[in-house]
This record gives sequence, C-alpha cells and structure tokens, in this order.
Amino acid sequence: MTDPGAFPTIDVVTALEDPNLFGLVPKFHDLSSWQRWIVLLRALFALPMSPEDVAIYAQHTGRTAPPSQPVQKVFIASGRRSGKTFMSALIAVYLATFRDYRPYLTAGERAKILCLATDRDQAGLLLGYIRGILEAVPLFAALVEGARDATLAPIDLANRVTIKVSTCSYRAVRGQTIAGAILDELAFWRVEGANPDREVLRAIEPGTGTIPHAPIIGISSRYARSGLLYEALRDHHGKDDARILTWSAGTEDMNPTFPAWKIAEARVDDPSGAASEYGETWRQDLESFLSVLVLAELRRGQPSERAPQPGLRYVAAVDPSGGGADAFTVSVAHAEPATRTEAPRVQVDLVRGWTQADVENTVQQIKSTLTPYGITAVVGDYYAGEWPSAAFRRAGIQYIRATLPKSQIYMEFLPLANTKRVALLDHDVLINEFERLERKPGREGKDTVDHPSGAHDDYANAAALAAVLADRAKPPRSVEDFRHMLAS
Repeated sequence: MTDPGAFPTIDVVTALEDPNLFGLVPKFHDLSSWQRWIVLLRALFALPMSPEDVAIYAQHTGRTAPPSQPVQKVFIASGRRSGKTFMSALIAVYLATFRDYRPYLTAGERAKILCLATDRDQAGLLLGYIRGILEAVPLFAALVEGARDATLAPIDLANRVTIKVSTCSYRAVRGQTIAGAILDELAFWRVEGANPDREVLRAIEPGTGTIPHAPIIGISSRYARSGLLYEALRDHHGKDDARILTWSAGTEDMNPTFPAWKIAEARVDDPSGAASEYGETWRQDLESFLSVLVLAELRRGQPSERAPQPGLRYVAAVDPSGGGADAFTVSVAHAEPATRTEAPRVQVDLVRGWTQADVENTVQQIKSTLTPYGITAVVGDYYAGEWPSAAFRRAGIQYIRATLPKSQIYMEFLPLANTKRVALLDHDVLINEFERLERKPGREGKDTVDHPSGAHDDYANAAALAAVLADRAKPPRSVEDFRHMLAS
C-alpha cells in the first residue's frame, strides 16, 4: 500500500482483525467488546455472516435477511459512550484507504470522505480519532501528504482521496465528489440558518452519485422525536424491503465494558434523559413544537418579505438583544379582512435581525423599517428590563412590554399554524428556528416552548408574537357573519 496505485482488496472486518492493519490501533487490540459493531460492519458492506451474526443483526435491525450488497444509506441509533465516534473514524479511514476511486475521477479531481459533526469540538474529537488511526498504522501513515495540521484542515492522501471533517453545514458539501459521508451525532445537530439535517442530506446525495456504493451513514444517540434519525427508524426499521437500513441499540449492547452503575445512576437522576442517552427510547419529555409538514405549508409560495399595502393595519414585535450571539429581531404582521365564510388569516410581512450591533443604531434601523408600514409602537419582551423602552423612546417609538411569557405566545401561535390561518415567509432562518423549537410538559398543565441548548429562536419569537398581536387586533365579527358561516 506504499504505492498509491496499489489498492488491496481487503474487506473492513479482515482489516480490523489484521494485527498489521487496524489491529495496530490500541483500541482494537482486543475485539471482544466490538463484536456487535463488527456485525454492523458486515451488514454495511454486505459481508458474510455466521448464524450468530444473523441473530445479532436481526435483534438490532428488526430484519430477517442481511443485505446482499453494500448499503447506500444507514441510520444508526446507539447509546452514549458506545464507541460511535471511534467507529465513525474507523469507517472513514477504511473508505479512504482500501478503495480505488480513480476510475470515477476527472483530471485533478479528488474523492472526498466527509465527516460532519455537531460543532467544532465534536469535529475536533472525530478528526483526532482519524489522525490517531492513520498514525498508528505505518501503511496508512505513508499515504498522508503534508505535515499534520492541528486545525480542522482536510487530510489529503496520496491515492487522490481527501478526508474532510467539518461542522454540519450544507455549504461545506456542495459541488464535491463524495465517496462516503458520515453524519456524526445527527440527532443533536443544531445549526442556525438553512442548515438543518435535511438540507445537509440533500446537498450530500448528488455528490455520491458518480461513485458506486458510496455510503451515507447517520450515527447518533437518541434525542427528541424529530429529524432524520428519528424518521428513518420510524419509517424503515424492521422492514426487509426498505432501501434504508436502520440499527437500534443501547450502550450496554454495543459497549459491554461501560460501567453499568453509571447507567443505573443516570436512570435515577434523569429517567427520561438516561433512557434516550443510554437506551433505545426517544425522549418522552420533548416534542417538536411544529411539524415539518405544517411549516412547509406555511412557507410554500410566500415571498421573503411583503411590502406595505394601503388600508391594512400592521403591528410589530421585537425580540431585543444587547449583543452576543443573539440577534435583535423585528417582525411585522397583519390580519387580512375576514369574509362572510372564512376566518381572518394572519400574514407575517417582514422579519429582520441584527447581530452584535450597536443598540442605538439597531433601533434607528428598526424605526426606518417600520415607518413605511405606519407603525409607531412595538411590543417586546417583558423581561428585557428598562433599556429597550428607553432606546425606542429616544427613537420616537413606543415600546410596550408583552403581558404573556414566551411559551404562552408560542402556544397562542400554535393553533394559527396548525389550522393554516397564518402565512409565514420564505425565510430560511425563521423556518429553521420554528422547526427546532421544543415543547415540554410543564407544571400545572402549562407546557413550555423553547429552543434547544446552543440554538436560538430570536426570529421565531418576534414573528410568533407579531402574528398573535395581529390575530388579536383583527376586527370583531358581527352576528350576521357567524350566521353566514353556519349556513355555508
């Protein structure tokens, strides 16, 4: 393998068991705790299985017949600390070193093994594992071109393959020839802008089209009942004829060396969290606030902004921010006039945001934005303190504090959305924030709605509040209107 043109025909399990290949990696000196991962590798690459392997395969896939050809797409839900990231590194290195992609490449082109992670820390961990495997095996190390880089720089190999590790951005994967993609900790991807898991997958799939058997592997422990990982297991698990393979396992199955007492302790402290982190249960205390299908309907055919129209009554809401990662957002909405037979419909007309901006300058820009709509007052967060009121007052705009907490605003927005009585905008950040909102059961029957840790809801918060304000401000119906509705 020191000759970049010499590609041995060695399968991944043989390479793993070979003391001169992956067997040189300390974690793989003893494979006794990796047996279920080895069965998964056999399934992924359509390798022969023993009767014992088939039984394990059936347990974790719900299927009876192992794959007869390499799997193109697989989603793996495995417990925390089960070896997922290290196995992802192994697969990435195998795909990069034991396959010849040159017949499918044009002059100067390189095949990419993409490894996408939740954030830079997770990406750095995955890259460290990959580099560790490459350095532990002299035959692999001989393929690495250039000096080791401490950053997330791609690793170029002499066989015209590049291993690229980055965060989960759809922009990072477009326009590339992809020989394999690993989506690490997929259930926890929380990206601002138009980069949710579906957009990333859509960007990857065309890149795998020119290389036969280029796998896409989503791997993660469980979280909320939403997103690609959840949908894959919901729709394809246990179905022999499904084109997508799924694998479901807890920590104790995949890593029998993990201390059982730590799992038991976690189950006492946080039963729901432990069941999803270490077991095979999706979190029961987390639900998506709005379905993806509903959001798609509310967005379809809408503009990115609506210009002001004469004769309409507009309202505005703001989500103030004093700086940092949060955006200072404003949204405008109005209620369309009701008809005799239809309930009034609310339209969100505008949503804009400013990050790390000077507050006084931002308020002036908001004033300029609102003036064409004839708006001289805004409603904002009750808990933001006095400074928003003072800043807007200096700009000649009245700042009214919302009487409802954020969760109640979202809960009032929910029926508008589910009954399609609100039209949103074709705005990536706004839709992505709504999609990521989580609903949790609260005390005394009052649910809470909020963004997940590490994410934001600044645009969604302003838009939801503006829509609720517009709905509340609509003219009251007459008794005659209701008679017509009942008669229709």
